[in-house]
Amino acid sequence: MTRLSVNINKVATIRNARGENNPDLIRFALTCEKAGAEGITVHPRPDERHIRRIDVPMLKDAISTELNIEGYPSEDFIRLVLETKPAQVTLVPDAPGQLTSNHGWDVVSNSEMLSKISGRFKDAGIRVSIFVDPDPVQVLEAKIAGADRVELYTKAYADEYSKNREHAISNFVDAASAARVCGIGLNAGHDLSLENLAYFHERIPWIDEVSIGHALICDALYLGIEETIHRYLDCLKD
Repeated sequence: MTRLSVNINKVATIRNARGENNPDLIRFALTCEKAGAEGITVHPRPDERHIRRIDVPMLKDAISTELNIEGYPSEDFIRLVLETKPAQVTLVPDAPGQLTSNHGWDVVSNSEMLSKISGRFKDAGIRVSIFVDPDPVQVLEAKIAGADRVELYTKAYADEYSKNREHAISNFVDAASAARVCGIGLNAGHDLSLENLAYFHERIPWIDEVSIGHALICDALYLGIEETIHRYLDCLKD
């Protein structure tokens, strides 16, 4: 069964606009869980423009599902993750001031560094996922580097879905099949939505987890968060 992890960065962005605690991040995360979400994802960035460092341990203590922390593995990030001990850490190759993730790791060129960092997290009992483009070579290299999972960067799929969904999914099926063969877990995320998620899951039903934030929070503005999560879960039914 594919799990839905809700990325709540955008909720923190709205909160930070007024400098107060409305909307309440913890309350929102618990509402997501109550509606059926099976995980909460956060991506704390160095400038704290949405998720703040102080949010992360409070979320870990409050929620009952899995916490997934995404980020570039700077020493500050590594320290935060080791102190918080989430269920999963997702390593992304984002520059400090980057607006949003826009590519996966070149794991081949960064294998030594990623292997060392993965080992530190795994020694602490934290599942490690590496953010990659849909390339079987990068998937295999992530396995060699010691990752437990890869997360496929799905923007290319989302961008092409409405034009030619068969072509849009093809590289992702290849990468997902490589993950299945080499025995590494499989996550996916970035611009997955109510429009394109069901077909993605239909073609790659063995995926472990999807992490969805921007589209889901936008839908929630119109539908409400509980109805929105129910609709996303419907897209993930076998």
